[in-house]
Amino acid sequence: MEITLLLKVVGVGILVAVSNQILSKTGRDELATWITVAGIVLVLIMLIGQIGGLFESIRTIFGI
Repeated sequence: MEITLLLKVVGVGILVAVSNQILSKTGRDELATWITVAGIVLVLIMLIGQIGGLFESIRTIFGI
């Protein structure tokens, strides 16, 4: 896994965590939940290529 991809995921996680805390403290819990869901979707989109490579490696190893 590339270090830049790891740093991007960590950066998104930190931004989501900080924004979630700020929105929760101001009473906007619904918006905080949406920010969290958007962060998870964004990270999954960033990792989709790596996940595809993992499944390809598994198929190669098991000869499927």
